[in-house]
Amino acid sequence: MMKAIIQITIREWKRILTLPVHYLVLLVMPALLFAFYAYIYQARNARDLPVAIWDDDRSVLSRQFAFMLEQTESIHITRQVDNQTELETLIRRGEVAGAIHFPARMERNIKSRHPVYITVYTNAAAIVTAKLIYKDAAQVLMTAGSGVILQKLVKLGMPKDKAMTLVQPLKLTSYQLYNPTFNYQQYLVPGLIFVALQMMIIMVTVLLLNYERKTNTLEELHQVAKGSAFVAITGKTLAHLVVGWVNFILVTGIVLPLFEVGHPAATGTLFVVFTLLVLACIGIGILVSAIFKDVMVACDLGLFYTSPAFVFSGFTFPRWAMPWYDQYYAAIMPFTFFLDAFFKVYFMELPLRYAYTEMGYILIFIVVTYPLAIILFQRQLNKLEVQHA
Repeated sequence: MMKAIIQITIREWKRILTLPVHYLVLLVMPALLFAFYAYIYQARNARDLPVAIWDDDRSVLSRQFAFMLEQTESIHITRQVDNQTELETLIRRGEVAGAIHFPARMERNIKSRHPVYITVYTNAAAIVTAKLIYKDAAQVLMTAGSGVILQKLVKLGMPKDKAMTLVQPLKLTSYQLYNPTFNYQQYLVPGLIFVALQMMIIMVTVLLLNYERKTNTLEELHQVAKGSAFVAITGKTLAHLVVGWVNFILVTGIVLPLFEVGHPAATGTLFVVFTLLVLACIGIGILVSAIFKDVMVACDLGLFYTSPAFVFSGFTFPRWAMPWYDQYYAAIMPFTFFLDAFFKVYFMELPLRYAYTEMGYILIFIVVTYPLAIILFQRQLNKLEVQHA
């Protein structure tokens, strides 16, 4: 049996290297796509976002505030506006990403400790840039406003420590973990790469069995496997698992280091979780291939199944906030559980034991799909034997 499995594995490697539907998707596209993803986010951080200033105060203090805002990483003042209509027009045209309004008599009200309402306008259609502008603007304006009041109290003779306590009675320290600089490349690229790998693996493996019939090689497979569906599926799985490992090496050994992305210390634990993902994807693809003899139907089903993986996985929006039926849909994709484990072992660099639960869920896909695929394909091989008897 072992000899037959090795023969099937070698045979499948030859098919991968010679059939365009295999080598283009598994060997050519990954390298191009991975480099393309990393290159898209080469800028990494959203810096110097164009921001407009609407200054109704026109005071020395408002000019100081504008200067301080310009010193932040995310804000670059490019326009001066005089009214809200002009401001909204610039945002709609995409000429600015946000705006800040200094109200009339702002300096006088701050110094007299009257309420002052400074307005920050952002284009929330771009969530990350909107948050960056608001974060930097809020930090600067709150600090600067407190500084003005502090300076006035000290001039009136109040000790600096007491004045500081009065101006800022509560000190808040925040720590942003695992992606503190909101680095697009560091955060998005690995996730996009692995969801693309899931799609590629499933889209190829839905053709592993039925494509043998289309290329008139099913009888040859039957002979090499000695009529055993277990041998045929095991050999094909090993071949595609090795291809998955090759792509893993390409990602973690070349693409991510080339663009200075990733956490090399987490490569070992990630490899274990990734191997489970590959086996689960192959199992799903082989099961579909065993059920549907029509190649086009199998491909359509594979595309329908894999396309929403990134959206439903929770990578950009929490699953618990999705409707219950979307959460159930997410639960039937192995990438969903891989992603949870991926965050733990890759971004947080936690030991593998923290991902045991997610690995257990991925194992369920493996335990369910392979036996069903073997049973269904064995029936096809048995019918083939009867036809040739």
